[in-house]
Amino acid sequence: MRRAFIIERGSGRGAAIIGALLVLASWAALASPATVTIACSGIGIGRQLCEDGAQAWAQRTGNRVRLISPPKSASEQLALYQQLLAAEAEDIDVFQIDVVWPGILGDYFADLTPYVDQAILDRHLPELVTNATVKGRLVGIPWFADVGLLYGRADLLEKYGRPMPRSWAELAETARLIQDSERAGGNPRLWGYVWQGRAYEGLTVNALEWIDSFRGGIIVSPDGTITVNNPRAEQALEMAASWIGSITPPGILNYTEEEARGVFQSGNAVFMRNWPYAWPLANAADSPVRDRVVVAPLPRGGSEGKHTGAIGGAMLSVSKGSRHLAAAIDLTRHLASPEEQRRRAIAGGANPTIPDLYDDPAVIASNPFFAELRNTIGDAVARPARATGMRYNQVSNAVYTSVHDVLSGQTRPAAALAELERTLVRISRGGRW
Repeated sequence: MRRAFIIERGSGRGAAIIGALLVLASWAALASPATVTIACSGIGIGRQLCEDGAQAWAQRTGNRVRLISPPKSASEQLALYQQLLAAEAEDIDVFQIDVVWPGILGDYFADLTPYVDQAILDRHLPELVTNATVKGRLVGIPWFADVGLLYGRADLLEKYGRPMPRSWAELAETARLIQDSERAGGNPRLWGYVWQGRAYEGLTVNALEWIDSFRGGIIVSPDGTITVNNPRAEQALEMAASWIGSITPPGILNYTEEEARGVFQSGNAVFMRNWPYAWPLANAADSPVRDRVVVAPLPRGGSEGKHTGAIGGAMLSVSKGSRHLAAAIDLTRHLASPEEQRRRAIAGGANPTIPDLYDDPAVIASNPFFAELRNTIGDAVARPARATGMRYNQVSNAVYTSVHDVLSGQTRPAAALAELERTLVRISRGGRW
């Protein structure tokens, strides 16, 4: 203590020395490597793509990266993120978030507007940039895009002389024909169609695709009007419920994306609804269905229906409470950059949010269906997240719970839709979101 006192109260030279030491200490702290923690979804090969990109940034900058894997279920991810962010926890610096979450989580994220070159931002799909902007703040950078697609077994379709179905009725007919014929021929485990039926966000997506394909609306219209209770929506749910135990396994009621992919990729399904991430996995060297898969838009609902795929994907957001804000923002810009999106597309089939990359020869060579996918993404339907804002999570919960009750046979579609409408009115607090 005495020595410290002498330095503090001593000569001007001693004060100068201690001041210089403090400056040097500050410089050392600023120059020391930061450890940035990023939450990357582990679905498919997404975690490996994220890790490779993050480690490339770490090597270039001299910083360190720590990856954590959130729950696979989008609903469980959101609940975890809300808990961590509300508690101002410092566990995660960079979050991979669903494209429908900015309205729910945006207040917790840093405004990236000053840190992203507008020329780069203008290259992204405009609707995704709009979706990432909350109250004039850019709370995320688009990272990859998704759209619901129909996967089919090209070899089985050729064997039975059937094209990829254009309508849901054609899908059901073809699925049953091939399923029954193949079972009789020695493959008793084959099912006609697999998708995502667990009571979670994925079922909301499937339900939206069914309903909109029959021109039954998008559950809540952009102006906030609740539209879900209508005859065409009822027809769509009747159709989906009829698949259970017929062309779709009863266990579908607990399927997420990966369970559906597991059945299809093992050779035990004719058709599958999934996101584009499943393409490179289905065609991997160890895949039983390699080079036997074809992709097309999801079927339309009847003669007056339309092809509807829900838009999905992810963006990267930075916690306002990050202790390494500058490094976290720099990592985010790197991962969402055109160069990194191109690498991810070639290495793992991740769909760019930059339309120009769909014309890149190397990207198309790795993902031949991307040429068609560009138009499909442009025409995709969005979940009603912008219309419902902070209440979207409650809306989605109500939708997937009601639809799950229909699929499990607990409720008829008409009754379920009427009750869902009443629930959404309550959530909207009397019709005003």
